[in-house]
Amino acid sequence: MNGETDPRTRASSPPPGVPVSGFEFTLDGLPEVRFFAESQARHAGLPDDETGDLVLAVNEVATNAVTHGSPAARVRAWIDGGDLVIEIHDSGVWTDEDYGRTRPAPNATRGMGLWVARLLSTNVQFHPEREGTTVILRFSVKG
Repeated sequence: MNGETDPRTRASSPPPGVPVSGFEFTLDGLPEVRFFAESQARHAGLPDDETGDLVLAVNEVATNAVTHGSPAARVRAWIDGGDLVIEIHDSGVWTDEDYGRTRPAPNATRGMGLWVARLLSTNVQFHPEREGTTVILRFSVKG
């Protein structure tokens, strides 16, 4: 769970010929992002508890994208082998090199989103570049 990836590597793309779903969203569109994530998880066959974890992880990253990155962001999803991949991209520049690796303090009231996303996903990749930041969440759909 929550495997590490070198954050400086380039963002991956869907394999050729794999259907990709997605759309742009703003802060007001977060409910649509959650519905999209849930629909993708159910379509991939994830059980209810894993679907809930996926929706929470995607919501945390999507919220960060439109509150810290840029006013609008993009979410995309596809199946890659045995993984459901959810990609969130904003045009903001990432400056925190912790990438959610450090557990927040017990009394923290913020700064927990990326840490939670790491706990709930199979793998998280961060790709900060000049033209924006891409976060790729992977969720195993193999039994």
